[in-house]
Amino acid sequence: MIVLLFLIPLAQLLGLIALGAFMWSLKRGQFDDLDGAAHRVLMDDDIEGEHER
Repeated sequence: MIVLLFLIPLAQLLGLIALGAFMWSLKRGQFDDLDGAAHRVLMDDDIEGEHER
């Protein structure tokens, strides 16, 4: 039972750290364009002149 006095505050601290990291990534714009990378994979944007050999 005494271990709960250690584990509960530790769990809360880890949760606050995770929340802080999530808020930091929101402010940095990490979630602004969720579909852009998925569409860029499918685009055929070869450099012109590369295949003219």
